[in-house]
Order: sequence, then structure tokens, then C-alpha cells
Amino acid sequence: MRTILGVFVTVFALVYTLDFVELLRRAGDAEGASPGLMAKLAFYRTPAVAEGVLPFAVLFGSMAALLQLSRKLELVVARAAGISAWQFLQPGAFVALGIGAVSIGIYNPVSAVMKQRSTEIEAKIFAKSKKVGSGKDLWLRQRGLDGEAIIRAETAVEGTTTLAGVTVFTFGDTGLFEAHIEAARAILHDGYWELQDVRLLAKDAPPESFDTYLIASSLDPGQVRQRFTPPESVPFWQLQETIARTERSGLDATRYRLQYDVLTARPLLFLAMVLVAATVSLRFFRFGGVGKLVLGGVAAGFLLYVVRQVAEGLGASGLITPPVAAWFPAVVGSLLGTLTLLYQEDG
Repeated sequence: MRTILGVFVTVFALVYTLDFVELLRRAGDAEGASPGLMAKLAFYRTPAVAEGVLPFAVLFGSMAALLQLSRKLELVVARAAGISAWQFLQPGAFVALGIGAVSIGIYNPVSAVMKQRSTEIEAKIFAKSKKVGSGKDLWLRQRGLDGEAIIRAETAVEGTTTLAGVTVFTFGDTGLFEAHIEAARAILHDGYWELQDVRLLAKDAPPESFDTYLIASSLDPGQVRQRFTPPESVPFWQLQETIARTERSGLDATRYRLQYDVLTARPLLFLAMVLVAATVSLRFFRFGGVGKLVLGGVAAGFLLYVVRQVAEGLGASGLITPPVAAWFPAVVGSLLGTLTLLYQEDG
């Protein structure tokens, strides 16, 4: 537990530091983007990023703990006393399963809520200045009662229909350009967009400013909300409700189903990481070759990560079902680790 948490906290601190420096660079002289606010924003963003390295924290932490026991000859004494690897690996297995359960039931909901809060803070900053943009603009195209419109936004508040740093290009029924609209925020309601803090640049007319400006829209708020809410931003305890609501709206809920299955398979994936760590960490130091085994364990962990990413990509595209995509890497990793340990322990 101590070594796993040590690895995770180290990575967490590194991610936070790098993100904080990047946010300071992006903020520049934007109004309200103080170092304190950027530190707070980085703190809200880091848990969601660090969640992706949890399997590696379990792998490297397990390898460090087992190598330490082997270096101190405690594993030699345990085996001389008739204790097999299956017996002294049981505490590590229970720790991995426990961390997996806690990461699902507590850490994931907290990180998802904090990620949503970070998008709200970013949207407020964008409403004052566009200097904080991430460079990943969002684009929408719609047709309303007033004609077509193309909407570009700097960012979106996840879980809502609110956009920030908005630019709208409107076209008439004939397809000719009519106006260029800049707004700090845009909120989609049923049948119309509500733009706030607006500057209107219409063709053959002087620029005008408005506190609020409405544009007709045929977009469905549910579809927009789903598009701007990635599965990683939905807490685990709300995924089932989100899946049901998405399907009732006639939308594809594959991404949310895949996220739910990936989270439920996480304890088994962590157990697989412990087994992989054990296969390369039980060799006695006096026999030598420990360095090569450690590198092999790191390579096996990254290979399992690649397989997991490929499987999730196939699941998201619909080529395989979400349960297969989520459980395949964990099951295969556990079976291969068990097979290797059986070979090493029992010949």
C-alpha cells in the first residue's frame, strides 16, 4: 500500500506541477487569471489525468515492494518456512482489489466532479479573455428559422449546454454571409441560443453591442450536452442514469457503457498488475539478472496498456462489445500472470 501510494503521489505531484506551469503560460495577462486561480484550476484538473496512471502505480509499487522483500532476503526466509508465492502474494492481491474498489466508488466520482468544476472555471476565464484557450476549438453547424449558422467555441462547460469564447457566423436563406457575432458565453435552450456580452458585426451596418442576443436553433440540447460531456467527466454512480437518459433520447450510449465496464473491470486489472509484478520480482538477487527482469516487467505493463487502449478503441467504435473491450485486457493479463507464476513456482 505504501509503495503504490508513493508512486501515485509522485506522479500526481509531477502532473500538477507541469499543468500549473502550462496554465500560467496560457493565462498570460488575462483578467482574473491570477496564479492562485491557476493553481486551483490545476488542482481540479490533475485527479482526472492522474487516474489514468493508477494501473502503473500499482505495477511499479508492487514491483518495488517485492524487490525490497527479495533484497532483504525476507522472501528467502518465507520460502524456507514452506510459504509459497501464492500465500505471500495474497496481501498484495487484496490491496490491489481494495485500491481498485476505492478508485471506482470514491476517487472516480471525486475526480469527475473536480473535472467539471475545472471546465466551469475555464469558461469564466474565457468569458473575460480568449488568451487562455487550449487550442482545441469546438465547432457546430445548425439551421434555424433565420438560416444557417456556424458556431465556434473556445471551450464548453461539461454536463451543460454552455459554451464560452463563442464566435457565430450567420448566413441567410440564400447562403450568403450576413453577420459575425462574438459573445463571451452561449447557452442553448429549447429552440434558441442565448448569447451574453455580445458584439455584432453585421454586413453593411456599424458594429453593435448587446448584453443578451438570441439566435434561433434547431439543435437538441440533449445531443449538445452529450457531445460536450466526455464519459470521463461522468461520476461512476451516475453512469447508469446517464446511459438510460441517453438511450431514451435516441442517442448512442456506447461511450458511456464502455466507461462503466472499464471502471468495473479496474480491480481485476490492478490484480493483473500485481501478478505481472510478481513474475519479474521474485528472483533472488544473488542469482543476478534482476535488472533485465525489471525492464521486462515494465515492458509487460506497457504492452498491457497498449492492448487495453486498442481494445477500448475497438469498443468505442462498435467493432466489439463494451464488456469484451473492457474485460479482455484485465482477464488476459491475470491469466498470463498466473500462468507465468505457475511455471516459476511449480515447474
